[in-house]
Amino acid sequence: MTRVSTVQNYNVMTSNLMRAQIRQSDVGAQVSSQKVATDLKGYAKNAEMLTAMRSTQARLDGLIDQSKLVTNRLQMQDTGLGKVADSTKAAREAIANALASGSAQTLMQQLQAAFGDVVQGLNTKSNGLYVFSGAKTDTETTSATSMADLTLAPTTASLFNNDQYIATNRIDEQTSAKTGVLGDAFGVPVFDAFKQIQAYVDANGAFTGKLNDTQVNFLKGLLPTFDSAYKGVVDVQGKNGVTQKRFETAHTDLQNQADLLTGMVGDIVDVDMADAVTRLESAKLAVQASAQVFSSLQQSSLLNVLK
Repeated sequence: MTRVSTVQNYNVMTSNLMRAQIRQSDVGAQVSSQKVATDLKGYAKNAEMLTAMRSTQARLDGLIDQSKLVTNRLQMQDTGLGKVADSTKAAREAIANALASGSAQTLMQQLQAAFGDVVQGLNTKSNGLYVFSGAKTDTETTSATSMADLTLAPTTASLFNNDQYIATNRIDEQTSAKTGVLGDAFGVPVFDAFKQIQAYVDANGAFTGKLNDTQVNFLKGLLPTFDSAYKGVVDVQGKNGVTQKRFETAHTDLQNQADLLTGMVGDIVDVDMADAVTRLESAKLAVQASAQVFSSLQQSSLLNVLK
């Protein structure tokens, strides 16, 4: 016959009550945080896998953040290149219209306005940095402000302040691509086209009123020059667009990978809330039952009988 004492019963019930309370606390923490555990020890055999997945997740997040910044800069480069191309085309059309009408009454005003837009395009910024200045992102790409600067400078190239550094960025973990565009690479031919007009004006005076034969022949000769300059800018814009598309596609792929990995991590660390709530209710009942038994044991003490 096993001897049962009040002390032994108290010890057993106290232990049961404490275990029930600890279980209730643990399950309550899971319900509150919606996570299985607060540290790697709580994930047991999945801890090593979880660490590797977190590391991969951090790399993907870094590449996604970089792709956003690069894509934004490529978009601004496209905007700047488009402005230079459109302005070069506008200058060419102004010359063609003057030839068609035989009058250059407003030709110089149109050319000056077009040149001003070319300068604005070359000095395009992204996040406060000049996109066509190479590594010298805090320096404006060109210091020219008007067509008169073209003939005052010793060379057209001297009007450009960019260095020759071409930025390279990672598309994904295996591939990199050149993303930088240098201002002088497409700007010098455009400036040279405008420079020919300014040089003629400096030597012969501005275009005003009806065009004479000499002026007509000169302006006709400029049309192919502007066509070539325009084509050069459009070619650079097209290459920039291809790079932009590559980064946009890569960004989508990286985001899909990150979403998939987030789901996989969630399968490990996230709590099944329906199951957790059920377990919490069960734990509460266990605490209540243990407390009730403990209370009953107090009332059935031998001391109460002896009274």
